[in-house]
Amino acid sequence: MTFDLKAQDPQSKARAGVMTTDHGKIETPIFMPVGTVGSVKGVHQRELKEDINPDIILGNTYHLYLRPQTKILEKAGGLHKFINWDRNILTDSGGYQVYSLSSNRKIKEEGVKFKSHIDGSYHVFTPENVMEIQRSIGADIIMAFDECTPYPCDYHYAKRSMHMTHRWLERCLTHLDKTPFMYDYSQSFFPIVQGSTYKDLRKQSAEYIAGVGAEGNAIGGLSVGEPAEEMYAMTEVVTDILPWEKPRYLMGVGTPINILENIALGVDMFDCVMPTRNARNGMLFTAYGSINIKNKKWEDDFSPIDEMGITFVDTEYSKAYLRHLFSVNELLGKQIATIHNLGFYLWLVREARKHILAGDFKVWKDMMVKQMDNRL
Repeated sequence: MTFDLKAQDPQSKARAGVMTTDHGKIETPIFMPVGTVGSVKGVHQRELKEDINPDIILGNTYHLYLRPQTKILEKAGGLHKFINWDRNILTDSGGYQVYSLSSNRKIKEEGVKFKSHIDGSYHVFTPENVMEIQRSIGADIIMAFDECTPYPCDYHYAKRSMHMTHRWLERCLTHLDKTPFMYDYSQSFFPIVQGSTYKDLRKQSAEYIAGVGAEGNAIGGLSVGEPAEEMYAMTEVVTDILPWEKPRYLMGVGTPINILENIALGVDMFDCVMPTRNARNGMLFTAYGSINIKNKKWEDDFSPIDEMGITFVDTEYSKAYLRHLFSVNELLGKQIATIHNLGFYLWLVREARKHILAGDFKVWKDMMVKQMDNRL
């Protein structure tokens, strides 16, 4: 993988770049739609490609390991072929899912024993087998196995957990060296900075991760319930230390405002279930604020969903019609809202990129943050 920095905003740390892998180019900053089980929920691949048009999507190691299982993915020739997606894919390592989904899990030095949220069966994730699972899935970018600490988190627990994440990283690296690529393209590996909301731990972890010399680096353990100001403070500590010439990925973030503020701090890559999950609950994001389409006020509003017309759904359907679909619990409503939200998120990061290249990102960002902080 290569990463070429094209521009930096003169008034912030925002950057525009291009990552290139065997599956093509990724223009940064980028938002990666989340395709948890090998599908961006409710969206056809054709709509994803032609209307939402991301350079990269995300898959979840934990979910894909449980279903359809790696043996099926290997038979298919990897996740790209299984889902018919010829662009880039990133997989997380399952650390976050084990932390959040498993009704019962035991974290030890060896790894994590957890109970499947599907049938209650027991499984073990170790740094070694998670590297093997991600080789089988075959994403272009794969993540280190880490422990994601909750919020709030006791300082001593956060410190112990961070050191264990670092030891697990060494085991990931050692095992990857012995585990060849499974398909006819290469994979890039990103380690993850942890340290909860403690500046000294974040600094220590960022220095450790920077020292590994990986092709890109991630910031984990944020967006787990901490106030936005703490998230920004931790991100800034970390981006000041991580190598300038490597892409930085802030995991699990966030709202449109969170994304713009973190771009301004020097983050290049984002993923979050928010645009898709909130869409299924009737919440739409727009450049002028958020809309709860279930509210009665939209009942006789026959104007387009979004005058900006970023995707075809925005002008093809009215707010009143979309509200009606939600009120009768019609699946199409969730699909329309999902396409709208993902289209908006991709428009937002691409617009940010344009402004970074033009040198006026900070002014535009401040205006957008104010404009979007609004309930319509």
